[in-house]
Amino acid sequence: MAKKPTSRQPGAERILDAAIELWTTRRWQDVKLEDIAEAAGASMARLHEFYPSRISLISAMISRTDKCVLRGHDFGDSSEPYRERLLDVLMRRFDALAQHKAAVRSIFRDMQSDPATAVCLMPAFFNSMAWSLELAGIQAAGLGGLLRIKGLGLIYISGISVWLDDESPDLSVTMARIDRDLRRVEGMMNLVSWQRQTKDSAE
Repeated sequence: MAKKPTSRQPGAERILDAAIELWTTRRWQDVKLEDIAEAAGASMARLHEFYPSRISLISAMISRTDKCVLRGHDFGDSSEPYRERLLDVLMRRFDALAQHKAAVRSIFRDMQSDPATAVCLMPAFFNSMAWSLELAGIQAAGLGGLLRIKGLGLIYISGISVWLDDESPDLSVTMARIDRDLRRVEGMMNLVSWQRQTKDSAE
């Protein structure tokens, strides 16, 4: 018999936790909203109050990761090279997601065969990449910023594909891939211009 919603309805965080727990053991596309509500002890109305769609749940997971990375920001790193700062930001994202690796694998693999859902996630994903740039001291505004956001997004997605199978204790394999890709961007798209623009705007 299915469990009834608890009289004291759970909050947004508990519902998101329940969703992530289900994605950990099942394919993302097989987990229904009703399954999530039941696992969280929530009514469907309560679930809809916080998460009106399956996409909104993944967006909330991305936002939670952003907040974790933001809490680790150190203004003392501002003197470090921009490529190293970007590498640090992206690796902090993977550290924040480490405990939910199975859930990320479930989502990531289903997204590859579900382009419509992937497109719907772009606003949350691009916002996340924009904050990653800003945390590294690189402007994410304007047309140039949009190009940087898209470029960093491709690097991050490539990193995810490696990270999902990276069993090294220090994620050295993932770090090497991201560092390689950032170096390629530095050479092909002139990462130095990102640095110059940021410095010029601060003067």
